[in-house]
Amino acid sequence: MIFILARAATYSALFISLLLVFLPVRILSSSGFTRPLGTGVWQVAGMILAATGAVLALTCILSFVFIGKGTPAPFDPPRRLVVRGPYRLVRNPMYLGAGLALAGAALFYRSIALLGYACLFLLTTHLFVVCYEEPTLRRIFDRDYDAYCKRVGRWWPKH
Repeated sequence: MIFILARAATYSALFISLLLVFLPVRILSSSGFTRPLGTGVWQVAGMILAATGAVLALTCILSFVFIGKGTPAPFDPPRRLVVRGPYRLVRNPMYLGAGLALAGAALFYRSIALLGYACLFLLTTHLFVVCYEEPTLRRIFDRDYDAYCKRVGRWWPKH
């Protein structure tokens, strides 16, 4: 279990460092944005949104490790289908958490460029989910995944 946790932490740190820290910082610096001088309504809203997204994504990573016995990385996926925790509400909460964190950063900095990056991130993850992830999960978990898809929405909870 510790080896799985270490792998998940490593892969997640690389993903977060590149897509959620390095690229947003590059976007902000190339757009001429600097840190806000004070903490206003936009910054507080951004921090709340970003923290909510981060907690959601971290919960998903831990669910993959402890329930799925794997990591979030496509080349080292969970061995069991994860349908508990945030995954009982939507099928892709980790991507939603990352998107919320990016949107929170865009609010914090009041950056249209960063908001555009957040939208591009969500579009790219949608295409990845539809073109790679779902077919792979369907192949691996077969009827269990099909039943899960009928119960749980891809991006929005089903009623």
